[in-house]
Amino acid sequence: MKHVTIILLFLLSAFPLLSQDNSVNELRQKRKAALEAIDEAQSQLAEAQKKSKSSLSDLQLITAQIRARREAISLLDKEVTQIERQQKNIGNEIAELEKELDKKRENYAKAMRGIYSKRSGYDKIIFILSASSLNQTYRRMRYLREYSSWRKLQAEEIVSRQQELEVKRQELQKSKEEKESLIAERRGEAAKLQAQEEDQKTIVAQLKKEEKAIQAELQRRKKQADALNSQIEKLIAEDTKESVKKANVKADTKGGYAMTKVEKELSDDFAKNKGRLPFPLSGSYLIVGHFGPQQHPQLKYVKIDNKGIDIQTKPGTDARAVFTGTVTKVVVIPGYSTHSVIVRHGNYLTVYSNLSSVYVKTGDAVSTRQALGKIASDASDGNRTVLNFQIWKETTKQDPEQWLDK
Repeated sequence: MKHVTIILLFLLSAFPLLSQDNSVNELRQKRKAALEAIDEAQSQLAEAQKKSKSSLSDLQLITAQIRARREAISLLDKEVTQIERQQKNIGNEIAELEKELDKKRENYAKAMRGIYSKRSGYDKIIFILSASSLNQTYRRMRYLREYSSWRKLQAEEIVSRQQELEVKRQELQKSKEEKESLIAERRGEAAKLQAQEEDQKTIVAQLKKEEKAIQAELQRRKKQADALNSQIEKLIAEDTKESVKKANVKADTKGGYAMTKVEKELSDDFAKNKGRLPFPLSGSYLIVGHFGPQQHPQLKYVKIDNKGIDIQTKPGTDARAVFTGTVTKVVVIPGYSTHSVIVRHGNYLTVYSNLSSVYVKTGDAVSTRQALGKIASDASDGNRTVLNFQIWKETTKQDPEQWLDK
């Protein structure tokens, strides 16, 4: 029972450390993703600036880059904090080990002093022969053997604790070096952030001189987005009306899309995967437009109400389905050359817009990560390649970033 208790205590004391290790690893993965986003933004910005003068798209890229670098710095701060907690725990373990080791050494020293004061083999013989009975003689012989084994075990435990202590000290030293490295990396990231903010100011100053042109571009984008959303809302209304004609079906909400048993299961599966859906494109990417109404912090006249998110990537990249479903519509907005693919997942819809070509048709069943079409590149804007991605539940627009596994 005593051994079981010791094992349980060890596991309980080790659990917070294991948890912190996992937390540090998770932070490192997130920081790696943030740094990859920064590199991607820098690559795309450099490529765009070769082909055109500063534009609103350049500002989007550098703003996204700054956002990613601030995230990387924040993650570095959190990582340093986690390592400091680890160091504190290791320090406490070292203190406990040193205390335990001192006690074992003291007990062993006392035992050895007793042995040396009575180290004569004659004394042991007298101790055995002076027993009052044969049974006591056996007990005294067993006691001497067990005492000898105890001394040997104590010596081995002292060596083992010394080795464990040395490992912990090395672990603490490694942790200190890692912390110093992270702090140095943070200083470097902060310097890069400052330089990027200066570049941002330069682009903003240039764009302020072109307010009319930018307003016209924003109006064009808004008109296109409004036309797409109008098409989606019209489609949802048509689908909802048709769904109630199916046998043995009902909607989750009054006036909502009525689902078959299979569609209901698909919808539930989609909902369960919130936060774990794959990205709706292959290859590297950068989110340059976020969900919802926003006003640009530098250009006060720039106001956007994004129904989804804008994901910038490399020319030639394919959009891909984030979940199993059925293509419910391939839309071409009148007056625009690009396509949109709408995929239904029960009473959820995912929308993939700004495609130059499409690989699927209405009614096709699609699987997770299946390519749906090629994302269009804008030759007049440095081959800017942006996918607009939306998620709807019935008629309610969702923030895609809360659904995707980033």
